[in-house]
Amino acid sequence: MTENQTQILDLASEVEPPESGITSKVLYDNDQVKAILFGFGENEDLFEHSAPLPVILNFVQGEASLTIGDDSQQAQPGTWIHMPAKLKHSVHANTPVVMLLLMLKNENQS
Repeated sequence: MTENQTQILDLASEVEPPESGITSKVLYDNDQVKAILFGFGENEDLFEHSAPLPVILNFVQGEASLTIGDDSQQAQPGTWIHMPAKLKHSVHANTPVVMLLLMLKNENQS
């Protein structure tokens, strides 16, 4: 691995969804992106909120119910979602879930 490279070969192995609650682990953070891996226990909720930056959600493991703005949908492994800044959203873990959140920063924010 070179100095300017970061590799994670198995995202699901980086965080164990807890029996209850939500856990998170910052995997990477620089002036362009912050990568946070979340583990949700079954039936846990990340209640409605918004992020100050655009974000990408990537579901790695498990199944979840999402509300994004006024829309509801189901997420499963492989689900990928881009959301603009300040869009209200929530997550309900139907099963234990591992989700990667990428916060996209611009040059004026860090």
